[in-house]
Amino acid sequence: MVRKYRVTLTDEERRGLRRLIASGQGSARKLMHARILLKSDCGPGAPGWSAAKIGHALEAGAATVERVRQQFAREGLEAALVRRRSRRVYRRKLDGAGEAHLIALTCGEPPAGRERWTLRLLAERMVTLEHVDSLSYEAVRRTLKKTISNRG
Repeated sequence: MVRKYRVTLTDEERRGLRRLIASGQGSARKLMHARILLKSDCGPGAPGWSAAKIGHALEAGAATVERVRQQFAREGLEAALVRRRSRRVYRRKLDGAGEAHLIALTCGEPPAGRERWTLRLLAERMVTLEHVDSLSYEAVRRTLKKTISNRG
């Protein structure tokens, strides 16, 4: 099988990866990727193992091995070792006014037949009152957690 992404490490990179593995400091993912790169190395005196052999030895999937090789070839050593941050931007459901409405609702009387508000009831009431289009109880929990209030 012809390798699509060839890994050739410099002596310095090889020493750094061996030091990382020997120290054991770092996430399991980072240490696994370091081992994959060392076994994939096709430089002089390096093992140059196949993806299947590495996967079997390290108990990792062949796709994982190929993905690490690809990241190394395209983006470099650091990108292959460290998980990249998500590029996804999360839009907040509740702005300042929405949070104020939620807190006011929480401090008010609970619905008839209830002793207190639940997160789900608060989320449903916020939608019913048309402060938001949709709202999960988890968003309500996070919002209330960050507010300091004395409801007693």
